[in-house]
Amino acid sequence: MSTSESSPALPVVLDAQRLATLHRHLLAWFEQYGRDLPWRRTRDPYRILVSELMLQQTQVERVRPKYEAFLQQFPTLEALAQASPGEVIRAWSGLGYNRRALHLQRAARAVLEQYGGRFPDTPAALERLPGIGPYTAGAVACFAFERDVAFMDTNIRRVLTRLFAGPAALADREVLRIAAAVLPAGQGWAWNQALIELGALVCTAARPRCQGCPVRSACHAYAVWRASDAQVFDAPPPTRPARAIAERRAPFETTQRYFRGRVVELLRGLPPGAWMSLAELGPQVKRDWREVDRAWLQQLLEGLAQDGLIELDRETGRARLP
Repeated sequence: MSTSESSPALPVVLDAQRLATLHRHLLAWFEQYGRDLPWRRTRDPYRILVSELMLQQTQVERVRPKYEAFLQQFPTLEALAQASPGEVIRAWSGLGYNRRALHLQRAARAVLEQYGGRFPDTPAALERLPGIGPYTAGAVACFAFERDVAFMDTNIRRVLTRLFAGPAALADREVLRIAAAVLPAGQGWAWNQALIELGALVCTAARPRCQGCPVRSACHAYAVWRASDAQVFDAPPPTRPARAIAERRAPFETTQRYFRGRVVELLRGLPPGAWMSLAELGPQVKRDWREVDRAWLQQLLEGLAQDGLIELDRETGRARLP
C-alpha cells in the first residue's frame, strides 16, 4: 500500500485533462448510483473495521444483515474485547473464514490496551494491530478518518488496471503507484468508494458492462477492445494458462478449509462451554468417516486449536469453542 505524499510516475500516460474528466465523471456517478450501505453512513473506526473484515471474500448482501446483528451484540470496542472468543465465533456464523472473527477481537483488545481505546488514524499504525493487513489499514484510515490514502483490493486493482493499462496485467506495486498518482486531493473517501463500487457493479471480472460505464471514454481497456473489434460489452475475463484451465479443481467439500469450517460450525451449535468428543465429531465432519481417519481429525483439530478457534482437551479427546 502506498501512502506517499508525492505523485509517482505512471507506467502509462494520462494527461491532466483526461484525468480531471475521469475524476469528475466517476465521482458524479458514485454520488448518483452508489449503494446506501450501513458502513458508508458512519466514520466510526470500530464499525468500519467490522465491515472491512466481514467484507473480505464475502458478498455485500451476505454481510449486511450480519453486520447489523454483530453490532447489536457487540456495539462497542469494549463489548467485543470483553467477550469470550467463543461468543465472537458464534456471532460470526454464516460468514466463513472464522479466523477473521478472532483477528477483529484481537485488534479491538490491542486498541484498548495500546491506544487507550482510540484508534490510530494512519495506515502504518493501523497495520501494526494484530490481523490487520495493508488493505484493511488503508481502508480504515480512508473510510473512518477520511485520509487521502491509496490502497488496493480486488475491485480497485481491476478498475485501475483496465483504466490505465488496458487488458495488460500489472504488478501490484504498479497498480499502487497508479492509485497514489490519480488520487484526487481531499476526496479520498469518495474516490476509493467509487472505485470499489464501479468494480462491484460495472467493471466486473468476467462480463464488464462497458455500455453503462461512466468513465469508458478514459479507459484504455475499452479503447483496445473497441479498436480490435472485440465484443466490448461482453468482454471475456483475462486468459489463463492452458494448464490452469485444464486442471480440475478438487470439490470444495474435500478441502481442509471445508472440514475446518464444519468443525467450527458443529461446535458453534453447542451450548457455551459444552464439549464434543472426537468420536462424535468425526462422523459429522466427514461423511465417509472411518476410525482410521482419527489421526487426520486430530491433526485438523490441532491446527484449529493453534489458531485459537477451538479448545482441545487432548487427554479426554474433546473439543469446544474457546
